[in-house]
Amino acid sequence: MAAQATLHCLTGCAIGEIAGMAIGTALAWHNVPTMILAIALAFVFGYSLTMRGVLRAGLDVHSALRVALAADTVSITIMELADNGTIALFPGAMDATLSDALFWLSLALSFVVAFLLTTPVNKWMIARGKGHAVVHQYH
Repeated sequence: MAAQATLHCLTGCAIGEIAGMAIGTALAWHNVPTMILAIALAFVFGYSLTMRGVLRAGLDVHSALRVALAADTVSITIMELADNGTIALFPGAMDATLSDALFWLSLALSFVVAFLLTTPVNKWMIARGKGHAVVHQYH
C-alpha cells in the first residue's frame, strides 16, 4: 500500500517537476526560479491527482482539498527534498538543458531516490491512519 501511495504521489510530483524544469530551462531561467516553479507545480499536480479521486467520490471542493492536504503534504515535501537535493548534488545537472541526456538522467535518478526515501515514510504514516490512509475511505 505504501509503494502504491508513493507511486501515486510521485506521478503528480513528476508531472509538476518535469513541467517546471522544462519551462524554466526553455525560458533560460536561472536555477533558483526554475526549481521554485518545479516545486510549486509538483505540489499543485500532486494535490490535484488526489483531489480528482475524492471529488469523484462525491466530496465538495473544500473537503477534497482538506483531504489532499492531509494525505499528501508530508509525502510531497519529503519527495521534493529528496528529488531536488539529488539534482542539486548530481554533478552538472543544474546546468543541463532539455536537449542534454544529463538533464533527463539526473531527473530520472532523482525520482528513484525520492521514491526510495518516501516509501518508508508513507508506510509509517499509513500504519498510523495518516497520509494516504485518509484517502482510502473515499475509494
